Amino acid sequence: MESTIAQAKRMLVVGDVMLDRYWFGEVNRISPEAPVPIVRVERREERLGGAANVARNAVALGLSAGLLGVIGQDEAGNIVEELLQESGIESYLNRDNAISTIIKLRVIGRQQQLLRIDFEQKPSARVLQDKLTRFNGLIADYDVIVMSDYAKGSLVNVATMIAAAKQLGKLILVDPKGSDFSRYKGASMLTPNKSEMRQIIGDWDSEEELTEKAQSLRVKLDLQALLLTRSEEGMTLYTDTEVIHVPAMAREVYDVSGAGDTVIATMAAMLAEGKTMREAVMLANQAGGIVVGKLGTATASRAELFSNL
Repeated sequence: MESTIAQAKRMLVVGDVMLDRYWFGEVNRISPEAPVPIVRVERREERLGGAANVARNAVALGLSAGLLGVIGQDEAGNIVEELLQESGIESYLNRDNAISTIIKLRVIGRQQQLLRIDFEQKPSARVLQDKLTRFNGLIADYDVIVMSDYAKGSLVNVATMIAAAKQLGKLILVDPKGSDFSRYKGASMLTPNKSEMRQIIGDWDSEEELTEKAQSLRVKLDLQALLLTRSEEGMTLYTDTEVIHVPAMAREVYDVSGAGDTVIATMAAMLAEGKTMREAVMLANQAGGIVVGKLGTATASRAELFSNL
């Protein structure tokens, strides 16, 4: 029954698209050239990252997902397209000849991340305008819109996008970045983490002060809800009627990369299916707990999510 409900819903993910590369190897000695470990690479793996990982999580939960973003006209961009096809994600990616596809390369030795190298450039204005036009033509066909902002330049038109989606009555969730959240005004929900929240509202000395500041921000930005993800402290949902705190799941944390993608994808999927805010945040918290127990950007399947229910 759960799967049937989910198949009827469609999620459009918009934002910074990345390719996550993993190089796995053995570390047996230190370099004679500098005090750094030598990793002899034995295996390579490539996964969808950034906004593409949000779409991947949506598909894992049984939804139909589309991805709108910008990639380069390069080998990494071709791999992203191939991975999207393999995952069953509808690709609406714009190719930008002026940039390279964003890549996060992680070097893993003995199951520990030793180094991360980022390759990134901001998209050109022409391609971003084409993306906005494409967005306006797509939103009517989707039930829920997720904006995945990694501050890499793909969401400079986010305020215009939110306004257009809101006019059509769409559910709009945003994973925000930066020191100015005013451009996300009018979204249904924002999902900042602690450090992102602190940039906007400053420090807090108590839960009461945090609640007061969070609710003030929610009202100022005309949000239905604000979901604060708090790592080992779990997460807290602020709405106009209640504050819901969900403690972190008691499990070993293996890798936190991509956990925010899983949380927002699960939250959006569950709300699109008609679940209450309380039900959705419980499931999103559970999904986040599942993926931090896996290496790298990962997903939580419906079977994993509902196995204990």
